[in-house]
Amino acid sequence: MTDAMSAQNFFPTSRLEDAEGEGLNPTNNRTMGEIVAARFSRRDFLRGSLAATAIAATVSPLALLSADEAKAEAGASRFSFTEVEAGIDETHHVAEGYDADVLLRWGDALFPDSPAFDPVNQTPEAQARQFGYNNDYVGFIPLDGSSEHGLLVVNHEYTNEHLMFPGIVKVEGEKLVISPADRKRVDIEMAAHGGTIVEIRKTDGKWQVVRDGAMNRRITSNTEMMLTGPAAGDVRLQTVADTSGRKVFGTINNCAGGVTPWGTYIMAEENIHGYFSGELPADHREAANYKRLGIPEGTYAWGQFHDRFDLAKDPNEANRFGWVVEVDAMDPNSVPKKRTALGRFKHEGADNIVAKDGRVVFYLGDDERFDYVYKFVTAGKFDPADRAANMDLLDEGTLHVAKFEEDGTMEWMPLTFGQGKLTAENGFASQADVLIETRRAADLLGATPMDRPEDIGPNAENGRVYVMLTNNSKRKDDKVDAANPRANNAFGHIIEIAEDEGDFAALKGKWEILLKCGDPSVAAVGATFSTETTKNGWFGMPDNCAVDTDGRLWVSTDGNSPKATGRTDGLFAVDTDGPARGTSKLFFRVPVGAEMCGPLLLPDMQTAFVAVQHPGDGGEDWDGFGRLSYYEDLSTRWPDFKPDMPVRPSVVAITKQGGGKIA
Repeated sequence: MTDAMSAQNFFPTSRLEDAEGEGLNPTNNRTMGEIVAARFSRRDFLRGSLAATAIAATVSPLALLSADEAKAEAGASRFSFTEVEAGIDETHHVAEGYDADVLLRWGDALFPDSPAFDPVNQTPEAQARQFGYNNDYVGFIPLDGSSEHGLLVVNHEYTNEHLMFPGIVKVEGEKLVISPADRKRVDIEMAAHGGTIVEIRKTDGKWQVVRDGAMNRRITSNTEMMLTGPAAGDVRLQTVADTSGRKVFGTINNCAGGVTPWGTYIMAEENIHGYFSGELPADHREAANYKRLGIPEGTYAWGQFHDRFDLAKDPNEANRFGWVVEVDAMDPNSVPKKRTALGRFKHEGADNIVAKDGRVVFYLGDDERFDYVYKFVTAGKFDPADRAANMDLLDEGTLHVAKFEEDGTMEWMPLTFGQGKLTAENGFASQADVLIETRRAADLLGATPMDRPEDIGPNAENGRVYVMLTNNSKRKDDKVDAANPRANNAFGHIIEIAEDEGDFAALKGKWEILLKCGDPSVAAVGATFSTETTKNGWFGMPDNCAVDTDGRLWVSTDGNSPKATGRTDGLFAVDTDGPARGTSKLFFRVPVGAEMCGPLLLPDMQTAFVAVQHPGDGGEDWDGFGRLSYYEDLSTRWPDFKPDMPVRPSVVAITKQGGGKIA
């Protein structure tokens, strides 16, 4: 690591992703692009049980109808709202007839004794009692069985120093140079990571934070946690500070997540590589393991002040991150548990559903170019009458990785020690090794490399599963044909999986492409939105998703910008069934520089929560600003719009004016 990097004299990317890298997968496993190309170039393209959905995936369903039929079927979308106009400006926009109220902002008080937010006098102690930074996943745990009273659970993924702290940025040409970090700044960042659990209540149609809620809690990068499951206690998880390999402090880069059927909060650790610096001792056994995850990257200076983030001083610490964390939100004194049975990688998404036989299924994406889609199936069954019996379900079960075939079928392959190539001959001594090196294990099984798998949403209404694939600009021309997907897949796509017999625990299934994203008016892009999708409704870079109570799909995006698409990110309503399949409508859009996270539709369908992340992180490509954005010179001051306030990532509550169901 260079001195410049150690001093953080660079402008970090907004997400700790290998944004322009080639990907970290060293295998020659067949890519999703090769499989899709072969799948849809076959002569028997229209044969087989999925012919109808194959057509729908590549041609608008309305295009298959006669002119009279098309006219009759127009407007058959399951969503009813006046679409927002796509564009770019300083604020957020929601569909006509809806209110979008900011519920929680970075720095807001969560407890009666929380200090008021003072951006020029921040402290680690204050931040630990305030709402954290860069809210991502949003979940809701009802209290009293109500959709109007419950616990809001929110992940805080990462921090943007240039937007958070005054006086640390200089502009040098076309880049921002950030001054070297100090201990206080690092400790504030660490307190701004993690998650928030806070009681909220709807009163007179508006949501309010209950600051004296008995279960309110902040989880940070320093919160004590337990490692549980097959890898817990393994020698590879033992450190100088914890020779047991079972106690770890903190959770980092929590992106997507979930709420379990028994009411616990799931936090998924994603881009952990940026927090570690230093070098491993010569010939250390973890060298190849860490390289496969891009560790160390050293984006953050934490290792300068905390030995556990310096690989030279604590080589095994990085193995204690990259897991799924479960928190008992109902008990503010509970110790969060890192559930190692669900594997270690860059977790994006941890949505879950109860299968036909009562087992619980988690769908997990590994957010890296050319990495994989996973599914975890518990060994035990969910007992709705006994919460205590469910509390350790995630310690036993089978993790699977997906292999997609060109004939439209797929297989979930178990990542089980001793099976196939997961043996001592290939360097695995136990199930702990398989889980610590999940990526390498999946490599050996021949899993299908994907275009940055992010959120994955199971749909209980139609038995399908939706996989968000954000993009892959490193796909080469020689890997595609005229069918799809595309070389330089800048805009991503959405895969739809139908598990065998509608059983989410099945080991086989079928797949189709629901959407290829991008501007459908540009023929070379090859987007496949329905012809009913307007110029405002198309999107690129699908990221998070939600399936509402009625089984409808909502998609939020990450990467739309003046340069990429001429619009900001937003929340889109996407039809998945019927004549409107492939139709998308823009419901909410974020301010300049922001990413759209969440989303969450409450069970009664009368509230949608969304998370606006890193507003103001950019502006140089927007004609309305035209320069780099940082604390003293911001492209927006959303949501406060006060000269003494910086931009503040926030959770927004969307309700229909006068009440009623969303859309």
